[in-house]
Amino acid sequence: MYEAKVKVGEMVKKTKKSYWRVTKKTLKHLGILGFSKTENIFGINPIIISTIYIILTLFLASILRKIVKIVYKNNEKFSKQLFLEFIATIELCACCYELIIIADNWGIWAYALYLFLLTIWWGSNWEEASACPYNPVEEVVEGSRDVKSALWIIGSQLLGALVTFRYVQVLWSLELVETHVDKAYEDCTTDLQVETSMGVIIEGAATCLCRVVSRILGETNAKLGNYFDAFFCTMMVVAAFNFSGGYFNPALATSLKLGCDGNTFVEHVLVYWFGATAGAVLSIFLFKATYIQDIISSLKPKIE
Repeated sequence: MYEAKVKVGEMVKKTKKSYWRVTKKTLKHLGILGFSKTENIFGINPIIISTIYIILTLFLASILRKIVKIVYKNNEKFSKQLFLEFIATIELCACCYELIIIADNWGIWAYALYLFLLTIWWGSNWEEASACPYNPVEEVVEGSRDVKSALWIIGSQLLGALVTFRYVQVLWSLELVETHVDKAYEDCTTDLQVETSMGVIIEGAATCLCRVVSRILGETNAKLGNYFDAFFCTMMVVAAFNFSGGYFNPALATSLKLGCDGNTFVEHVLVYWFGATAGAVLSIFLFKATYIQDIISSLKPKIE
């Protein structure tokens, strides 16, 4: 009986070892394992860690949103909105810091895929928060918000943008994978590869187009409208990526690129604040134009 138990135990051990070898071989074939263990924890593909960091950020932001909603319950105080904007902005900027790592190491299309999926997630989870300073400006222009409250919201978004790197720096300083080595303390450089005036035009025009398309999809209640919106905005980012960086969001650009080598403060403000905000405001008037309204009217019957 004892010998039988020993044999069974040995067979189980061999089976486990065999299973683990097959699993490791499969993971290596898929590109998940097989990287240098001296530079990457457990020999994991660095993109796995980047993905984990992004998911961690989404998870923490979701927890914080739930805490805010529990504290305020059904009370819709203005301070609740400020907290939600602050959280959304940190979530946006922290994820985009990691997207820079992905773009630098796996290319623009890997970046685009992650951005597309994240945009869908944010659109489904942020509710009224925008994490974008030109949104309250649009509301002021449309008359649905006063200037004072708009400034408070922009302030909360800007604060979130400015503190985000401290969170990212903690993750990057762990240097779990080779793509994060020295990133926590590395000097940044501007993404603006064109003249300032052209940068203003690119950020402004692209923001305008994104906002017009988003408004059209929202007005027509298009099926899968959030997916079309995310796809269009992602493609606009890809198109502008090698020229201005394709930020289309002043808070995001400030978090990632304010003070980086290659841009002065004035140039940064002109391209990423004035350009994007002007484009957003222009989108309001374009959306109300007769030919845009005609497009919406022609789409509604087909979609409904």
